[in-house]
Amino acid sequence: MYSKIQQFKDDGLNKLQTSKKLNIDYKTVRKYWSMSPDEYANYKKQTKTRRKKLDKYKNDILALLFRHNDYKVSQILDRLHEKYPAQQKEIKYSTLRRYVKYLRKEHNIPKETPRRQYQAVADPPMGYQAQVDLGFKKLQTLDDESVQLCVMTIVLSNSRYKYAEWFDHPPNTKDLINFHNKAFRYFGGMPEEIVYDQDRLIIKDENFGDIIYTQEFETYRQQKKFNTFVCRSRDPESKGKIEKVVDFIKDNFAHHRIFHNIEEFNELCLAWLDRTGNYKIHGTTKKAPVKVFKKEQKHLNPVPDTRIPKIPKSIISRKVNKDNTIRYNANRYTVPLGTYEPGKEVGIDIINEKEIHIINYDTGEKIAEHKLSHLRGQLIQNTNHLRDHSQKIKKLYQNVIDNIGENENVKKFLNEIKKDKPRYIRDQYLLIIETTKNLPQPKIFKAIDYCVKNKLWSATDFRSVVNNLDKLSVRNSHVNKVNEIDDIYKVKTENRDLAEYENIINEVNR
Repeated sequence: MYSKIQQFKDDGLNKLQTSKKLNIDYKTVRKYWSMSPDEYANYKKQTKTRRKKLDKYKNDILALLFRHNDYKVSQILDRLHEKYPAQQKEIKYSTLRRYVKYLRKEHNIPKETPRRQYQAVADPPMGYQAQVDLGFKKLQTLDDESVQLCVMTIVLSNSRYKYAEWFDHPPNTKDLINFHNKAFRYFGGMPEEIVYDQDRLIIKDENFGDIIYTQEFETYRQQKKFNTFVCRSRDPESKGKIEKVVDFIKDNFAHHRIFHNIEEFNELCLAWLDRTGNYKIHGTTKKAPVKVFKKEQKHLNPVPDTRIPKIPKSIISRKVNKDNTIRYNANRYTVPLGTYEPGKEVGIDIINEKEIHIINYDTGEKIAEHKLSHLRGQLIQNTNHLRDHSQKIKKLYQNVIDNIGENENVKKFLNEIKKDKPRYIRDQYLLIIETTKNLPQPKIFKAIDYCVKNKLWSATDFRSVVNNLDKLSVRNSHVNKVNEIDDIYKVKTENRDLAEYENIINEVNR
């Protein structure tokens, strides 16, 4: 910096221009501007011998470093704060870090960490062992947003043949179990032993070497009948094969890849495994994992669960959504109603890039078939997957007839309700059944006749008529009496001539 300042000065630049060129404070330029080389050398010599701010803590720091040379700066800071609580503001981490570095160099106290001695281990026999681990990777979406994905991986220790699945949420024990099922299908069998970290998805607790598994995983492990080997806590190097696999998948497959959705991402990952992950020659074995796997596959144990039929590994796994659809290439394809269950998965088989067959993993049977769509955002739906309301309505109609009896007005009343209120036909029919419970048939027919006569096409009107039928009878009888009186007053009187009344008066006067 001193040399550059002097060089710019010789070039004719002023102090302000020099500070801008070097991007340093103007006061710093002014400090060195008129300093000769000898003066600068004396200045540097003085700075090396001048008293440092933390010199008064020198003995304390050296005592710690001489006792244990691997002391961290953060530990030393804590010890000083503990001993000198009033000086906490004075002892800053960054200042202490530079001072400790200076003391280590001055007193030759290198920071030595214990080195772990490794020993080459022969590969386990074919089909004996696999290793499982998780990894995390941040990716960008199409909207340039950041998303963190989790990848779950498994590798066969002998052939290095691997399988992986990505999650857009923190996986749980159920996800782990489903991952094992998919991996066993992919391998066409299972190893005798699987190596794990002490992960919360698998391990509930450890008591001096006694492993307590989570209930779900322990049930699954006993069902599948495979052994487990759990690494020591915070000791990832004891399962180096899978650690390398996680890095390989993150760096080779996922790095700089744009994330669209989790289904498509897993499809791309499976294609990558078949193209690169299991075909690239391994750096240690110098063989392609896929070639060694052909031999190792014969040594894998059969999967004891009958719920996992032998389905070709080319079939892609998909979760069934709540609306009884599955997603493939940004499209939705329907499955029969009732297929959905929480966590339910089915297989997808693509036939000649023209058809998509959906397979039931529990039975191995085909449950749906669609034409493959090459568009995006489409809903591909079979008509036999739609909800058939007509059969239920017919059954409900028959239930009403069975409850109240049948005649022409009953049929007309029910059919008119169906026309007038098609969206609420189920509620209407159920209300009629509820209203007519324990009613005599004559009363029901009388109420229906009244509704038909007055064109009241509603179950609520029908209920009101039933509840007020007696009142209507009284009112009708009253109307009949009024009509009789009215008939009397409607009798036409005789019109007489005025001369007749004059004759009657004359006779009275006589």
